[in-house]
Amino acid sequence: MLASRLAVLLQRHGIHYAWVIAAITFLAMLVTSAALGLPGVLMQPLAVEFGWSVRDLSSVFATRFALYGLLGPFAAVILLRYGVSRVVALAAAVIASALMLGLFMHSLGQAFVLWGMVLGLGTGLTAMVLGATVANRWFVQRKGLVMGLLAGSSATGQLLFLPAAAWLIAQYGWRWALLPVVAASAIVLVLVLLFMRDSPAQMQLAAYGADPAAAPAAPAPRA
Repeated sequence: MLASRLAVLLQRHGIHYAWVIAAITFLAMLVTSAALGLPGVLMQPLAVEFGWSVRDLSSVFATRFALYGLLGPFAAVILLRYGVSRVVALAAAVIASALMLGLFMHSLGQAFVLWGMVLGLGTGLTAMVLGATVANRWFVQRKGLVMGLLAGSSATGQLLFLPAAAWLIAQYGWRWALLPVVAASAIVLVLVLLFMRDSPAQMQLAAYGADPAAAPAAPAPRA
């Protein structure tokens, strides 16, 4: 497997595979944040093109924040039950699909379903609990640093993507503004499928900073 080969290669250079997991998690949370904030910059061009009022669009898009918040308490249970890699991959796929299908929407009801409900569910699958889950599983030392970096991914995502989206809207139209987030979601999906693992045990490793001799046996695969 690519993940095992990469872990061995990094180990030769004194780098723990936990940092790969942290980097992928950072990217996943960054893209989630960008997707969550993106509809906000699209309200004005959507109102102009389709004749929808900003008030109606605000009500529709508020659904994504409501679902994101409501799913937060359950995200940890979902991650524990189905595994971090599966849930993050599903979230990336849902986010990319919701945004891509938005290219073809023509009614306020479609906007509500795609960018209210589906996008809210996709971003809410991980919420902020993903960073804490990864940090607690993969790190004994530097756990606070990792949690701080992952928490900062939310601001970083909007800082990187939303100004770019506003520029693309002004230059080429709102549909082009979706593509960077869709592409980033697809990249995250591929990285998760190839390299993300639920715990150090699946890589026959101890957590970063733990006693290497205490590495637990890999758990049985889920049905």
